[in-house]
Amino acid sequence: MIDHTGLYVADFARSRAFYERALAPLGYAVVREFPPAAPAHMGIAGLGEPPAADFWVIGGTPNEPKSHVAFRAASRAIVDAFHAAAIAAGGRDNGPPGLRPYHPSYYAAFVLDPDGHNVEAVCHDPE
Repeated sequence: MIDHTGLYVADFARSRAFYERALAPLGYAVVREFPPAAPAHMGIAGLGEPPAADFWVIGGTPNEPKSHVAFRAASRAIVDAFHAAAIAAGGRDNGPPGLRPYHPSYYAAFVLDPDGHNVEAVCHDPE
């Protein structure tokens, strides 16, 4: 079981704002934050379903190659809401909400974050 994961991002403030808005439909919020501590990092924000943070955004040199992170959604409507929120927050569409061939109920949407990381919301339940 994964306890937490994170991504390094070029513009901490921009990425923090993106993830805060994009992940809100999934019940995520910023629950912990640490100020910049040069040269180690340019800020850290932990997001998750309160009170626990399981996804961290860390200012610095972005991961290369770009990463893929998938967040589980409780419904297809939440996947749709994630996609709309992520696009409104400045993300780029990388696959609109819809069924995918991975299994018959795999409903997902994909968005590229400000650094080009592929962010997914997925619901595995039938409609």
